[in-house]
Amino acid sequence: MTRYHFHPEARADLDEIWEYIRAANLDGADRLIADILSASSKPDLTARPLRFIRVRGYLIAYAPDEKPLSVVAVIHGSRDPRVMAAILRARE
Repeated sequence: MTRYHFHPEARADLDEIWEYIRAANLDGADRLIADILSASSKPDLTARPLRFIRVRGYLIAYAPDEKPLSVVAVIHGSRDPRVMAAILRARE
């Protein structure tokens, strides 16, 4: 059984990220998505209302209290914090 699932819009985030990077580097795009998926499945995640993990320049927002673990968004870390907050509020 999978320990996490991706919100439909978080899956769309991954698709957008992969498409953007693929234009310049297919292998790099594949590696980044693999790193994000690997980080999302770590068994040492602790329970808090909303947690973040960084993978390269991206933040993965997740709700560890949900079973399976719910990945809410995958957002580039250079985005404005107000934009990040708006994205997360829209995905509650």
